Amino acid sequence: MGTFVISKRLSDEYKFEFVSRKGKPIFTSVNYELRFECEEAIESFKSAIETYAFLRFKTAKGKCFFKLMKSDQIFAVSRKYSTELMMQKGIDEIVKYASQAEILDFSSGDSIFSDI
Repeated sequence: MGTFVISKRLSDEYKFEFVSRKGKPIFTSVNYELRFECEEAIESFKSAIETYAFLRFKTAKGKCFFKLMKSDQIFAVSRKYSTELMMQKGIDEIVKYASQAEILDFSSGDSIFSDI
């Protein structure tokens, strides 16, 4: 099952990623000023995935990616995929698992591992 991971950018803004069962990021959200805005966006997405659109694109070098849109606004951008089939598998994983995915918050910057 996938997971939403909240973290901080170097600009001190918050973002979240939806990470696959294998630990690879599938998409990264737009920036948010406050952490709770990330949580609200995730919960909104989880409860209404069917209202979001997946717009597919191809780079000049042939890589595939998608933008996740809600009401003509970009919600998130996917990683680059080598094939359209791999991109579709990423989209399928979102549709199948995002509504039940847990949220992990790594935005505080604290180490989750104890010092040895």
